[in-house]
Amino acid sequence: MMIKSRIIAAGVFLLLFLSLEGHAQQKRSLTHADYDGWESLSSDRITKDGKWVGYMISPQEGDARLELMPYRDPSKKMIIPRASGWNFSPDDAFAVGKIEPQYDSVRVLKLKKTKKDEMPKDSLFIYDLAKGSIEKLAEVKSFSIPEKSGSWIAIHFEKEKPAKKDPADSTAKAEKPKKTDGTKLMVRSLDGSKKYEFDRVKSYGFSPNGDFLQFVLAKEDTLDNASIHLLNLQTGEETSIHEGFTEYSRMKFSPASKFLAFVTTDDSTKAEKPYYSLMLYQTASQNLEKIADENSQGILSDARISQDESIVFSEDEKLLFFGVTNDYMDYAYESDTTILDEDRVSLDIWGWQDAEIQPMQLRNKSREEKRAYKAVMDISSKQIHQLEDREVQNLILPSKVENTTAIAWTDSPYRREYSWNIQIGRDIYLVDFETGERTLIEKDVPGYPSLSPEGKFITWYGSRDSSWVAFDVANKKRINLTEALDVPFYEELHDSPSLPGSYGTGGWMAGDAAILINDRYDVWKIDPRNPGAALNITKGEGRKNKITFRRQSMDREERFIDPKSELFLTAFNELTKESGMYKGDYSGQMLSEVLMTPHRYYGLNKAKESDHLVIQRSTYQESPDLYITDLKLKDMKKVSNLNPQQSQVKWGSVELVSYLANDGTPMQGLLYKPEYFDPNKKYPMMVYFYERNSDGLHNYRSPAPSASTINIPYFVSNDYVVFVPDIKYDLGLPGPSAYNCIIPGVQSIVAKGFVDADNMAIQGQSWGGYQVAYLITQTNMFKAAGAGAPVVNMTSAYGGIRWGTGMSRMFQYEQTQSRIGGTLWEKPIYYIENSPLFFMDRVQTPVLIMHNDEDGAVPWYQGIEMFMALKRLNQPAWLLQYNGEDHNLRQRKNRKDLSIRLSQFFDHYLKGAPAPLWMTEGLPAVEKGRTLKYELEN
Repeated sequence: MMIKSRIIAAGVFLLLFLSLEGHAQQKRSLTHADYDGWESLSSDRITKDGKWVGYMISPQEGDARLELMPYRDPSKKMIIPRASGWNFSPDDAFAVGKIEPQYDSVRVLKLKKTKKDEMPKDSLFIYDLAKGSIEKLAEVKSFSIPEKSGSWIAIHFEKEKPAKKDPADSTAKAEKPKKTDGTKLMVRSLDGSKKYEFDRVKSYGFSPNGDFLQFVLAKEDTLDNASIHLLNLQTGEETSIHEGFTEYSRMKFSPASKFLAFVTTDDSTKAEKPYYSLMLYQTASQNLEKIADENSQGILSDARISQDESIVFSEDEKLLFFGVTNDYMDYAYESDTTILDEDRVSLDIWGWQDAEIQPMQLRNKSREEKRAYKAVMDISSKQIHQLEDREVQNLILPSKVENTTAIAWTDSPYRREYSWNIQIGRDIYLVDFETGERTLIEKDVPGYPSLSPEGKFITWYGSRDSSWVAFDVANKKRINLTEALDVPFYEELHDSPSLPGSYGTGGWMAGDAAILINDRYDVWKIDPRNPGAALNITKGEGRKNKITFRRQSMDREERFIDPKSELFLTAFNELTKESGMYKGDYSGQMLSEVLMTPHRYYGLNKAKESDHLVIQRSTYQESPDLYITDLKLKDMKKVSNLNPQQSQVKWGSVELVSYLANDGTPMQGLLYKPEYFDPNKKYPMMVYFYERNSDGLHNYRSPAPSASTINIPYFVSNDYVVFVPDIKYDLGLPGPSAYNCIIPGVQSIVAKGFVDADNMAIQGQSWGGYQVAYLITQTNMFKAAGAGAPVVNMTSAYGGIRWGTGMSRMFQYEQTQSRIGGTLWEKPIYYIENSPLFFMDRVQTPVLIMHNDEDGAVPWYQGIEMFMALKRLNQPAWLLQYNGEDHNLRQRKNRKDLSIRLSQFFDHYLKGAPAPLWMTEGLPAVEKGRTLKYELEN
C-alpha cells in the first residue's frame, strides 16, 4: 500500500512538473524586436459631464489608436485607428481629431524616395457620441475647435494639387501652381447643419466662447499681401477688418470677445527688422484703430512693437498687455556696404566682466534677439505704461489680471556669478499697472517669487535660512511664515553642496486667506496675517507614519481653494512604497485613508461637472492602464488593456531590499528577479545605479531601445538578476560615497546565494557612468562594466562647458551633483582623488564606453580620456561614439543599435556567449556605414 501511494504521489509530481515545464515553454524571453510593438497610454480625457472617456494607445513604432467609451458602459468601445491630436468638443457631444496615414505605407513611400508633396496626408474625423456615427474628411492640414463653448470646427485643408495635363489633348498645358501660401478653410457646425468656406486662408482662430472666428487671407498670386477677416458665428456675417498689409499675427480675442487685437506690418517680408503696429478691433461697433506703434508715448525709447510677444487681455477687458523690443540698433560696421562678406571678421570675445560667458550668449542669441519687454495699455484711455525693460524683466501677472499690481524680478546684478553659483539672488519689485511705477521690495532673494491669486501677498522660499516668506503688499511688510514651526521645510535628503530647496506649496485659500505649504511629509495651512496660528491639516500623521501627503486639485482651472470643499491628498509611504489617496478637511479636524495599495497612481483627471474621474495605475508587472472611478475611489474599473503580449514573455518580479552601507547607514534598493526564479540556481547579475531609485518600486518599465542605460525588463527576461541600489553622498567624497553604498549592497545580494559572484557587471550613464568608472578603479569584483558619458577627469571637466546650455561646468563641482564643494584651487586633492583617470592603472575590468560627439552635458573628450588611458594600459575597452548625438541618444535607430551592443557585450562576459565582430575586429573607418559587425565569432 505504501509503495502504491508513493507511485501515485510520484505520478502527480511528474504531471505537475510537466505542466509547469509546458507552461514555461509557452513563454519566451524578450528580444530587441519586441520594442516597436510595446504600447503606452496618453491623451486621456473625460467629458465635462463625465459621461464619456477617451485615450490614445500608441506603440513605440507603428499606428496609434484612439479608444472612446461611455463611462457607464466601457464595453461599448469605439476604436479609431491612427488617430492623433484629438479632443472632446466643448459641448461634450463630439470627439474630433486627425487620422494619420498608415505607418507602413509611409515607410514604403520613403524608401521609394517619394516627394514630400506626393506623400499621403492626414484626414479628420468627427465622431458623434450620441449617434455613434463617424464622419471623415481627407487632406486636412490642421483643425481647431473653440476652447470653452460652442459646437463649431474649423478645418484647414492641404493645398490643392494642380490639375494634370490631359494626355489626349496635345495643346493643353499643365496648370501651374499658384504662388499663394493660403489654402481652403471650412468652418462648420459639428453636426454639419451649417457650413462656411473660404479660399487662400493662411491662419485662423476661434474666440474662447466660439462666437467668432478670425482668419487671414493671402492675396492670390502673391506671397507679400494679406487681409484679416472676422466671421460672426451667431449671425453668419463675414467682415473684412483690414487688408493690404504684408503680415498679420498674434491675433488675440478678449475673454468675452469684445475685442480682437493683433499686430501687423506693411514692410516687405524680406525686411530684416520690420516695424509693427498694434491694432484693436471692437466686434460690436466694427471699429478698428491703431493703438500703438514705435511712436507711442509710454513705451521704451527706440523700441518697436514686438511680433514675438503674446497679447494678453485682463479678465474685465480693461487692460491689454503687449511687448516691445529695442533690439534695433544700427551698427556702422554691419551696415557698411563697401565691405565684402569674405572680408568681414568673425570672432567671439570673452570678457571677464561679462554677465554671461560667450557660449551661453551664443546659445541664447536667437532668444535674446526676439526678447520683448511687456507694456500695458488702459484700453479706455489708451494710456501706455512700460512694465519691463533691460534692467527688470520677468513680469508675473496675477491670476486675476484686473488686479492693478503685479511683480517682477531680475537677477541682472548677480548674473556674472552664474557660471559657478546657480543659486544667485533676485531683486523683487512691485509693479503698478496704473502708473507703471516699480517699487523694490527686497534685494538678493535666494528664490523665485510668486503672487497670490488676489495679489495681496508675494511669497518665496528663502534657501539661505530655509524658511518661507510672505510680503504683505498693502502694508509693505515682510513676514516669515515658518520660522516658529519646529519642523524643517528644506529638502531633508539633500546631499549636495548647494542650499537645499523646499517641498513647494499646495495653493491659496479663497481671498488669500491662507497658503498651503508642504514639509517632507505633511501639509500646513498658514495665514500670513497670523503665521503663529499655523495649522497642520494632515495632523502630523505624515511624519509619524513616514507618509508624504500632497494636496490633489480636482479642478485644472482652479485659481484658489474653497475652504468648504473636501480635501483630497495623494499619499506615498516612504517605507513600503505604497501609494494612494486620503481625504480630509481644511480645518484639520478629519483625515482618513481612502486608498492605499502597492501600486503607483498618477494622472488623475476629474470631470468638471461630475464626480467621475480617470486615473492611471501601475506596478512593475502591470502596464499603466487607465481606470475609471468616482470621488469615493472604491470601485475602480480598468478600461484599457495595454500590452496583452506581455503575458507571452518571461517578465519577472521586483522586490524592495534593505541593507547597511559600509558606514552603517540603512539603505534600500530594488532587486529584479527573472520569471521562474529558482533560488538554487546561480544567475548573472547586472547592477545599475544613479542616485536614489527605490521609490520607483511600482514604476512600470517598458521594454524599449536604450537611450543610454540598460533596459531592465530586457535583461530580467533574459535571465539576469538586476540590482538597483540607492546612494547617499558625503560632501567632497562622491566616489567613496558610491563605493560605500553600492558595494555592500551587491555583497548583500550575493550573500543570498542565487547570484554568480564571478559573473556580475555594472552599468550607468552620466553621473552613473562616472560612478562606474570610479568603482572599477577600486574593485575587481565585476567582470564587465558599461560607462555612458563618464566624467573621469574632474580637473579638466571643471573648466569645461555644458554645450547644451553654454554654461560653465564649475557649478557642477562647487554646488551640485559632483559634490566637491569648492573650487579646483581650493580643493585640488578632492578633485584628483575623485577622478578615475588618475587611477586607471588599477583597472582590470573590460569596459564598454559610450560618449557622443554632440553631448550637451558632459564634454565628450572625457570618454576619450578614459578610452585612451585604458588603451595605453592595454586593457580591453571599446568606445561607442554616435555621430551627431547628444548626452542620451535621441534617434531611435541609434537606440536600437546601442541596445544590441549592450546585450552582446554583457552576454559575452557574463554568459560566455561568442563575441560579436565589432568587439573582436572593431569597425574600421573605411567600413563605416557599410556594416554594423553584429555577427558573432564562430
